[in-house]
Amino acid sequence: MKLKQLESFLGDLQQFSNPKVELEQYPTGPHIASRMLYTAENSFGDVSNKVVADFGCGCGTLGVAAALLGAEHVIGLDIDPQSLEIASLNAEDLELDMNFVHCDVKNLGWRGQIVDTVVMNPPFGTRKKGADMDFLAVALKVASQAVYSLHKSSTRDHVRKAALRNFNASSAEVLCELRYDVQQLYKFHKKKEVDIAVDLWRFVPQKDKLGGIIADESLR
Repeated sequence: MKLKQLESFLGDLQQFSNPKVELEQYPTGPHIASRMLYTAENSFGDVSNKVVADFGCGCGTLGVAAALLGAEHVIGLDIDPQSLEIASLNAEDLELDMNFVHCDVKNLGWRGQIVDTVVMNPPFGTRKKGADMDFLAVALKVASQAVYSLHKSSTRDHVRKAALRNFNASSAEVLCELRYDVQQLYKFHKKKEVDIAVDLWRFVPQKDKLGGIIADESLR
């Protein structure tokens, strides 16, 4: 699938009707989402025929992109049941076979590296400090191949140090800097649109003691 075609599909997805500010629910736009997953697949081969988990999937944009690019299996996880309903409808509309799990990613009970790739646009941590790092810590425990994540560019040094020193990443690379358009979704937003500089990261987890073998074959 070509990049423009992928972006077009993502642009037609349903999004939040009543976003929750406490969860920092900002939709991942089709421009960023398409480039994020297209890069993961075409530059690194981390999507096609892989088990992909979309952490904090919201309306399912990143997971849908992974499925459209040929992922073997996609699992979307979110703490908000209303978001999961929208994500499920988006998958159904495109006739994609995806699974969705209602859970708090921080308390995810998976053991070992049971997915190949994690993709995520985690909370930036503006409402709850450290929320983005909580997501990253778990992602690097359960992914055997790579973690793709968006973080504010202003936190670049902190993210790199945390990933390498605290979360056992073997590498942490900023693939590019993007402009994240935050629409006027909440009452405290005084401008119709704000551009935030965000980094697209690729983290490579260290292999677990089993050599990165998928621990749960039921996900295959």
